[in-house]
Amino acid sequence: MAGKVAPARRRGLADEVADRIRDAIFGGAYPPGSQLREVELSEALGVSRGPVREALLRLEREGLVRSEWHRGSTVTTLSAQDVSELDSLRAALEHLAVGLVIAHAPDEDIAAIADAARRMERASDEHEMVRCDIEFHDAVYAATHHQRLQDAWHAIRSQVHLFLLTRVGLNSDGYLSAIPNEHRELVAALRARDTETALDLFAVHRRRAFDVLQGHIGDSAD
Repeated sequence: MAGKVAPARRRGLADEVADRIRDAIFGGAYPPGSQLREVELSEALGVSRGPVREALLRLEREGLVRSEWHRGSTVTTLSAQDVSELDSLRAALEHLAVGLVIAHAPDEDIAAIADAARRMERASDEHEMVRCDIEFHDAVYAATHHQRLQDAWHAIRSQVHLFLLTRVGLNSDGYLSAIPNEHRELVAALRARDTETALDLFAVHRRRAFDVLQGHIGDSAD
């Protein structure tokens, strides 16, 4: 079998480069619509253009990057259809996740969700708050102990992160103060094993972000 499998080193480097670029996008260095030039990225990261090209392909598969022959690679700008599809898919996944957590999750898993919610209280800016929000939902899906559901969440996780970053970029009024309280309410409903209330609160939480995006993106598309 020698020589039939490509070396793993380059793949590992491309993964690391993808992590760095992803972090830069999530940190606000490259907002939606920003160009991601291979030459500039390779110089900044101290690597050749090959791993950068591979990393951009990975990020394109995640939905964070879009490539067009006449523009090259850019950070994804969500369309009205993107927003609608992400919201509806997220709603379906969360409905299943919340039901499973309430029905089966042990108390220590709900405690881990509560810990994730508490970290929001220390967030210093909107980008950190969005990261905490995503980590909260990571904890919810982990508590389901449903591997395929977790895989489905991770398939759209980066796009949901971009969704929330786009939301705060459009309107961040009251965001830092409101989000921790919203998540305390979600935790309380999970701890009470109150399925109806929890589903309603998760839906309201999603709807707030969706309404901001739908209003601004819908207006710009007219």
